[in-house]
Amino acid sequence: MDNIIHWFTENQSLLLGYLIKFIVAIVIFVIGKIVAKLLSSATKKILIHKNFDDTVISFIASLVYGLVVIVAFIAAISHLGFNTTSLVAIVGAAGLAIGLALQGSLLNFASGILLISLKPFKAGDFVEIAGTAGAVE
Repeated sequence: MDNIIHWFTENQSLLLGYLIKFIVAIVIFVIGKIVAKLLSSATKKILIHKNFDDTVISFIASLVYGLVVIVAFIAAISHLGFNTTSLVAIVGAAGLAIGLALQGSLLNFASGILLISLKPFKAGDFVEIAGTAGAVE
């Protein structure tokens, strides 16, 4: 027990420095989440004002929130002293790999987002696409 107390008294300033860094990192992350919520709600308001579809509004607002939280997390761990260069490279490489793996699905997803946001057709229109004809529901 005396060894633990002796070690603690010798390293008290070092431990206090780490504790302060950890608390500041948590504050950075919490403030980042608050900013993410504010930006997400501001994005929703702007897109509602521009008469976008609810699905597109929800998707873009969630995307904004997620990106800001990721940036806040990277800033927080960077403050702790971790090397974030390799982390950013890994995230970028993973994004590229996932994008290439899901290329066809992402193309269909992007096409769906464009159809929802641009609304070239509305319910009741009769269309013929790639040899298939029918009414839009």
